Amino acid sequence: MKVGIIGSGTMGSGIAQVAATAGCKVKLYDTNQAALDKAKTALEKILLRLIEKGRIDSTEKDRIQSNIEYVDNLQALADSNLTIEAIIENLDIKQKVFSELESYVADDCIIASNTSSLSIASIAASLKKPERCIGIHFFNPAPLMKLVEVIPAIQTSEAVLEKSIQTISDWKKVVAVAKDTPGFIVNRVARPFYGEALRIYEEGIADFATIDWSLKTIGGFRMGPFELMDFIGNDVNYTVTETVFTAFYFDPRYKPAFTQKRFSEAGYLGRKSGKGYYDYDQNGRVIQSYSEESHNNELSNQIFDRVIVMLINEAADALFLNIASAEDIDNAMTKGVNYPKGLLAWADEIGIDWCVSKLDELYNEYHEDRYRCSPLLRKMNKQDLRFFK
Repeated sequence: MKVGIIGSGTMGSGIAQVAATAGCKVKLYDTNQAALDKAKTALEKILLRLIEKGRIDSTEKDRIQSNIEYVDNLQALADSNLTIEAIIENLDIKQKVFSELESYVADDCIIASNTSSLSIASIAASLKKPERCIGIHFFNPAPLMKLVEVIPAIQTSEAVLEKSIQTISDWKKVVAVAKDTPGFIVNRVARPFYGEALRIYEEGIADFATIDWSLKTIGGFRMGPFELMDFIGNDVNYTVTETVFTAFYFDPRYKPAFTQKRFSEAGYLGRKSGKGYYDYDQNGRVIQSYSEESHNNELSNQIFDRVIVMLINEAADALFLNIASAEDIDNAMTKGVNYPKGLLAWADEIGIDWCVSKLDELYNEYHEDRYRCSPLLRKMNKQDLRFFK
């Protein structure tokens, strides 16, 4: 298969590496020759590290590199069977690029976007053959993260969807098919991990370190919400939250927090700026350490309960609204953001009755629509059902 990648940034380069490793002939396109040179140098370093770790040998390194051609002319992608765009999250720019690309490629070439937040239907509308357009959303870093969300637009043909799923599966990725709605699966379902943690902080219930400790120690999450926001970048995470909030017609469940907005405005972006919810040294390590003895176990349990039930509620609502299957939702959260368990499986383990009771408790306390229980959870509780048998 011949694959064209548009954009040679971290994501585009990572996708190119994945496709080349799978044996595809890849053309990595960028308008900036310096960016292409940087991508080529970065790949060399990555592959050398893989050799050092014993993951590949020099023959495999040469094979992967020989499968990638670096081009600065969009027309060079004309012979592609599949193109994946990984450029700036701007609808107008993506539509312009797709419209030009379509004039070069064959009628049966699949034109895909790696967007994490924009409407695939809107992107597809820029094409004369919108049925060839689909969302293929990788997670960073693409070579390491197993999950890929595949998002058909309402215009996407069944043949294009099937071919896309097969291709990504052949690249040894786990596919989760999602409806074309804001945030797809991961960026929608994960919002409470950040939002509820921020709300708990803003209420003065606990500080950043305590909230993070609670989710890691009790929940088994690899990173706490504030550590993760610092890792992602407060500017990036806030923008995603704001985008999802706006796209859902200002549903209070996705309401951004002023704390994160102010941190972003102040330039406290996290690791990349040296200061976020924590302070970092030049190597990206947290400067101040925290003692486990300082944490109150009862408080930590309360924090974990509140965050996990909101995550479960969001996952249940995604299933209720047919965003994805139960299996794909749980795969998305474990393979896309490394959650310790699938949220729906977690609900089965904790008990649907406990989830409904906890959500009703929160709603009765705050009387905010943010805490409304998913109709699916309530229905399942009445019928004593589980997500997985």
